[in-house]
Amino acid sequence: MGERGLIPPHGGELVSLVVSDATRRSLAQDALKMPRVVLPEREQCDLELLAVGAMSPLRTFMSEPDFHGVCTDMRLANGAAWSVPITCSVDPATAERIPFGSRVALTDEQDRTLAVMQVEEKYRHDKALECEAVYRTRDAAHPGVAVTMSQGDVCLSGPLHVLTPRHEPAFGSYRMTPAQTRTAFAERGWRSVVAFQTRNPIHRAHEYITKCALEICDGLMVHPLVGQTQKGDIPADTRMRCYEALLSNYYSARSAMLAVWPAAMRYAGPREAVLHALIRKNYGCTHFIVGRDHAGVGNYYGTYDAQKIFDKFEPAEIGITPLRFENSFWCRKSGSMATEKTTNSAAEDRVSLSGTAVREMLARGERPPVEFTRPEIADILIEDMRRG
Repeated sequence: MGERGLIPPHGGELVSLVVSDATRRSLAQDALKMPRVVLPEREQCDLELLAVGAMSPLRTFMSEPDFHGVCTDMRLANGAAWSVPITCSVDPATAERIPFGSRVALTDEQDRTLAVMQVEEKYRHDKALECEAVYRTRDAAHPGVAVTMSQGDVCLSGPLHVLTPRHEPAFGSYRMTPAQTRTAFAERGWRSVVAFQTRNPIHRAHEYITKCALEICDGLMVHPLVGQTQKGDIPADTRMRCYEALLSNYYSARSAMLAVWPAAMRYAGPREAVLHALIRKNYGCTHFIVGRDHAGVGNYYGTYDAQKIFDKFEPAEIGITPLRFENSFWCRKSGSMATEKTTNSAAEDRVSLSGTAVREMLARGERPPVEFTRPEIADILIEDMRRG
């Protein structure tokens, strides 16, 4: 354990790339005269996480040795575990106009400066390698592959000086940096903290596994992803209302808290599960829930591949403990939530609904069974569907 009894960050040091107020003012003026590179949404999300130390030990977008090491071996060039490339890419013409050693301003889509990079490296973005290694497919129907293939063909790398991690960030009161969550855990006296990653409303099955995890940890951080997702996912503002209702009504305020994670969803299944775990270690969590088809999409990954991938690492390489849960459901025979491990009931004794069936019920203004979702959550989702 590190300072104040908390788990050390990945690599041992919590990175901070945000410049001081005095430097920000002068750098903002200098940036107006620099070549400007507009970051797509995924790279804006990555920059914010780099800036606040959520991606420690990374201090910049990946160099070529790091990129290839991560793709081929899930290791950075220094040997540290890492599973997904974090890159800044541009088109070849833009790359040609940027001399080695020069500075460029990284901006959002409104041309507002986010950071300044001193470009020390330019290399070919091997998208085919990235897609095969990270997503296990080159199928353009995969949302992560689609975003990767839309990126530039040349990657830039070099020291970053961040002026602002994000202009007008959403969910400001919940947008906690790793330094802030670590302080919050220490103030609560939590020495063991379990993180729950989600991009969906929390239904009874999720509630069950988070509460099982709480039985072995001091605290729970519900840490929903609120950055880039794919079309069809429930909007973040709707999900946040669901999380607030659930935590206020069904969890102890002494042992659970809500904070948002402004990341881009890659839908990379097993590889992304490792990334999610490493990043939650940086936020100060000691345990991480890995459920059925974690970070999956379609039929690209096996049901429990995201759990099995952790066996490729020594526990000390990851540092945070994965908690592996099977699919859970309401069991009429047991009169409680259960899994295959805990009940011998038949399929007809289990309350299990497909996503399509749930959406159809909500569209008709019907609440799914209380054994599947809490009524407060159903009402929020029904209202969202009526708004349309």
